[in-house]
Order: sequence, then C-alpha cells, then structure tokens
Amino acid sequence: MTRYAVLLRGINVGRAHRIPMADLRELLTAEGHAGVATLLQSGNVVLDSDRPAGELAPSVEQALERRFGFAVPVVVRTRDELLAVVAKDPLGSVATDPSRYVVSFSNAPVPAEVQERLAAVDPEDDVYTVDGRELYLWCPHGQLQSPLSAALAKTAGPVGTARNWATVLKLADLLQR
Repeated sequence: MTRYAVLLRGINVGRAHRIPMADLRELLTAEGHAGVATLLQSGNVVLDSDRPAGELAPSVEQALERRFGFAVPVVVRTRDELLAVVAKDPLGSVATDPSRYVVSFSNAPVPAEVQERLAAVDPEDDVYTVDGRELYLWCPHGQLQSPLSAALAKTAGPVGTARNWATVLKLADLLQR
C-alpha cells in the first residue's frame, strides 16, 4: 500500500459543497482505503491505498460525486512527493508567516501560459517559483491583496488546489504517522 495526501478542491467554503469530514472518512474507508484521516474541514485527507496515483484521484472524484451529488476536483500526492515539497521549501528564506506562504498543487505541470501570465504581473512584494506540478507563492500582505494570486485566479490551467504552508507541514506530519 502507498500512503497518499488527497487534496479536495473547493469544499466547505461558504454554504456550497458541504462535506462533513466524518462522512468523507466513512466514504473513503468504504471505497477500500485504509488509515483514512482528515485534517481541518477543507478537504485534506491522508490514506493508504493499493491504487496507483493516476487512478486514485479519478476514483475519489467519482465516489464523491456519487455520494454527495456534486463534482469535486481532487489532487493526489504520494507521501514521498509531499515530503519532497516540504524539503524543497524554495521560498523558506523569504516567507516569514506560514499562513501567507502558499503551495498550489496541480494534476499536471504548471503550463508555460500560467508562468507567462505571472511573469507579466508586477508582483509588488510577492514572490513565486514553479517546480513541476507545484507553484509556491509568498504573499506577505495576504492572498486577497496579492497581485499574483489575482492573476492566478484569472488563469486557466490544470486542476489544482492551494494549501498554506502551515497546512502542508501538518499534512506531512500526518503522512509520517
């Protein structure tokens, strides 16, 4: 079995797309996964599965839609992949607040078009870097004030979901248990 971080996008934000974490754990256990644990209320799951990473995300998406009646994009990282994100920590020398240091996890490499759009923006105090399927973003004034975050919101790209650095570290800890 492989240990995975399963990241659900856009659940439990406002009143739409509500999924109780107990129901999510029950569903994923019923789907045959072991060691299912959730972190916070925003769709952070760790679990053990026999499925390869490429099959896990679509199978979880299908199970969620069957059970809850709406589509939920899912991004998956193996334990080793998520621990590598933490080890790289490419903005650790500038990021002083883990709640304003964000990693966007995508299902595919960040496309050149996204990188070009970000490069065309005056970042003010923001800093970013791209590494394969991850985009690291330091927003010292918060994501709502970030010109780079605003540019990303207007950019089509692969399915992705963002987590702040504090959550990434907590996920890494859960994956190692």
